[in-house]
Amino acid sequence: MMADADPATLRVSMDTKATVHVGEYSRGGQSRGLESVKAWDHDMRPKEKLVSGGILEPVTGKAFVFYTDSNKTSDFMVDGLLLWWNENKQHFSTVTNLVVNMDNGPECSGRRSQFLLRMVEFADMTQLTIRLTYYPPYHSKYNAIERYWAGLEKSWNGYLLDTTIAVLNRTANFVWKGIRATVNLMDAIYEKGVKLCGKEKMALEQRLQRSPKLPLYDIIIHPKMVN
Repeated sequence: MMADADPATLRVSMDTKATVHVGEYSRGGQSRGLESVKAWDHDMRPKEKLVSGGILEPVTGKAFVFYTDSNKTSDFMVDGLLLWWNENKQHFSTVTNLVVNMDNGPECSGRRSQFLLRMVEFADMTQLTIRLTYYPPYHSKYNAIERYWAGLEKSWNGYLLDTTIAVLNRTANFVWKGIRATVNLMDAIYEKGVKLCGKEKMALEQRLQRSPKLPLYDIIIHPKMVN
């Protein structure tokens, strides 16, 4: 891609994966050992859950995974992105443009006002020009991080993910393109249903440069210049 050849541009793939039910559940995988792993053979109501989000750098294969025991929301996604940037920005001294490949999930779609507001704030805070590029419906499998999620799930299906620590450790031990992921547990509470209304939406739209042909699938956000 053109973005990958530009030293001033970094392309990442961002998405969530299916909620992980924490418990002694069978996940249909295989394990190695003298005895098979004993697990529940049917779904029972889980007492714990972990929502996962991730950021993958397709060129290097570096992955950054973040979890919450709260809700999958726009704020969760952008908090994870901000944490990733703060932990890695020293490696991106030449980067002024960030291209984010995503599907059109409900927590981060081109219509989701809270997500777009948080991305505007992220652009202003980092002074990065952000380009949100979405895959159309039923094409999310082409988003690079989907292959990472599939590999991670296959790697841990033979283990008991019976505690939060077990989930974090299995994620940290998974190797993708020879690299282990950075893993974080977010401790914030994420409320559902946060959105903008009326004049707030109108003001937000002034900060968004939507593609004339694909207004919901290609959005550029320029940072507000700091004096």
